[in-house]
Order: sequence, then C-alpha cells, then structure tokens
Amino acid sequence: MAERNLNFDKIIDRRNTRSLKYDFAKKRGMPEDVLPLWVADMDFETSSYIQDALQERIQHGIFGYSEVQTPYFDIVRHWMETHHDWIPEENWLIKTPGVVFALAMAVKAYTEPNDSVLIQQPVYYPFSEVIEDNHRKIISNDLVLGEDSRYHIDFDDFERKIIQHQVKLFLLCSPHNPAGRVWTAEELRKMGDTCLKHGVIIVSDEIHQDFVFQGKHTVFANLGEQYQQNCIICTSPSKTFNLASMLISNIFIPNVQLRRKFRKEVDAAGMSQLSVLGLVATEAAYHYGEEWYRAMLAYVRRNLDFVRNFVENHLPEVNMIALEGTYLVWLDFRKTGLSVEELDEIIIHKAKLWLDSGKIFGECGKGFQRINIACPQSVLENALERIKTALER
Repeated sequence: MAERNLNFDKIIDRRNTRSLKYDFAKKRGMPEDVLPLWVADMDFETSSYIQDALQERIQHGIFGYSEVQTPYFDIVRHWMETHHDWIPEENWLIKTPGVVFALAMAVKAYTEPNDSVLIQQPVYYPFSEVIEDNHRKIISNDLVLGEDSRYHIDFDDFERKIIQHQVKLFLLCSPHNPAGRVWTAEELRKMGDTCLKHGVIIVSDEIHQDFVFQGKHTVFANLGEQYQQNCIICTSPSKTFNLASMLISNIFIPNVQLRRKFRKEVDAAGMSQLSVLGLVATEAAYHYGEEWYRAMLAYVRRNLDFVRNFVENHLPEVNMIALEGTYLVWLDFRKTGLSVEELDEIIIHKAKLWLDSGKIFGECGKGFQRINIACPQSVLENALERIKTALER
C-alpha cells in the first residue's frame, strides 16, 4: 500500500467542517470573507495511513475506555531515536490531551500562587495565559532581534530576572514560536546551567521539533544527566501530522519526583484515559508516516523560500525574520511606520487576511504579524499579493 496524500498543492474546502481556522471568523470579530492563515494547523490532508488506521478503528463500532501498552511507546521511542537521537524510557511517559494542558499542569505542579514563571517573549501566547490564569507572575527574558534578522538570548538578563524575581519555573519554547529559532545545544546548555544554579525547573515545549530548516533540534533532556533530571519534555504528533483535534501529547519526565508531582496534578484535573482515535492516529503517524512527513516538509521548505523571495522583492518595508524552525513566519512591519492599530486594520480589512497580530505575543511583538505557511503555495501567493496591494494603497 502506498501513501496517497502527497498532493500538497490541492486546495481543500475546510469551511463548514467545524474548523476553528475557517468557520469562526465572525465569532472572533473578523470579517467573514477573510483568508485565514493564523492558527497553527496545516491545510494539508494528513497521511493516508493515518486515515486508514482511523477508518479501521471506527468500523469496530465500540469506543469504550481505551489505553495503550508497550508497542505504543516503542513506536514513539523509535521516532524520537530516528529523528532526534534521543532514547526516552517508557516509565518517563505521561500522555495528556495537549501540550498547553501539560504546561498548565506543570505550572500548578511546580509553583504556588504568586510565584514567578519565566518565559521569553515574543512567545506563543498560551504560555502567558497558563501563568496568569493560574495566578502566577509572568517574567519575560525578552529575546533580542539582531541585525542578522535572528533572535538571540540575553543571558545576563536571563539570570538577572531569575534572581530578582525568585523564578521557580521556566517555560522554554524549542524550536521557538514565533521567533523561528532552533536553539543550539550551546544555548540550551547555557540556559540549563543557569536554571540548575538557581533551582529553576525547565518545561521544554518541543511540539515543533520535526520542523527544522536550519541547524539541528536538540531535545533538552539529551544534553546530559543533570539537565535530564531537571526538565519536562513536551512532544506531540499534532503539528507534524496535522492532528491537533485528536488531543494527544506525549510528555516525558525522567525525574521521579517531578513526574509524581505532575501526575498528581493531571489526576486532580480529572484526566485519565485519552481518546482512542488520538492513540490510534499517533501510532499510525509515527509508524507509517515517514514518506508523508518528508514530502510535506520539503513542500513547506519551498513555501519558505517563496515567502522569503516575495518579501525581498515586493515588500521593501517588511522584514522577514529568519525561520530556522516551525512553519510560522514572523514578519516585521515596523519600518512601515504604522501603529499597531493601523497595521491590524490594513491586514484585516484591506488585505482581508486573518493573521496572528504580534501584540498577542507580548509587548515586544507589537508591529509584527505571524503567518502560517503550511498551505498550498497558490494560497500563500494570494495572501502575500494582498499584503503588497494593501500596503501600496
């Protein structure tokens, strides 16, 4: 049986499918006719092997409480070993219905109300939400945008913020969304050493680990034993294989005490068995999805090159931040001189695009827009032409 879903130019109508991306514009305060390139899911059919596995399970017709045994872990471990040179152990694994859920559980497990939690803005906005909603304090070691159009870490500020605010927990985004950085092992180790020095636990969100276009993704726990014992590794097939609604993430916690605390919070939240379809989809994805994954990644890489060339040639006042990882391009509009409100007005009502406004990623994200490039290239070209026309007007 061969992979069938390799036509990534194919435009699939997602409207009226309960799609958060396409069906909720009006409810989210957007014009109904906007082209949505905001939320991080792909406009590609997933692997046909995943579809077949789900169809087979659905035909069974009984959907009672379900769990997986060792073969599930073996399949996940093989993917991690093959793609990331990392060999986790089975007893480290706790499955959750999503990485954001896991971040919230970690905040509750390792901090108390009013404790400080460190993040690196501009960063995926649920990082801030799970901190504030659980009555903890957000402390940001803001990333620094260099002349090379890449974000860098201010390590002195990193340590200073930890000391000044008695930080207990650090939520690391690796690869970083929306900055697009694939952190080097040296950068990760430097942050890890500072956290070890000051007793800060690290939660590493590595959901975009399979989208690397420059450099190499390093699983934080793979840096060495001392780092492994001070971290929680959050992974999921949801970004890689477009399975967000399947509600499945694999969280790895090597340290026994940290794992027990995390498990206690998951149990307190009332979470036990996950959806059988999510479990089936994960096994099929990691077992049979390699051909689809490679083809999809190559297509997204071509989209990345297309966006870079278009911005350079047609959007002189816009700067595209170098994208080393993820499929989320971060565009800097600050040279246009537009205010945040004016920029949003142009993008939403003139270009008729639904992107993610940089302001939701933190104060230092103002003047930026995040655009999802995991879509047919014709759609992407349409979106960029709309931006060009809107700015010219």
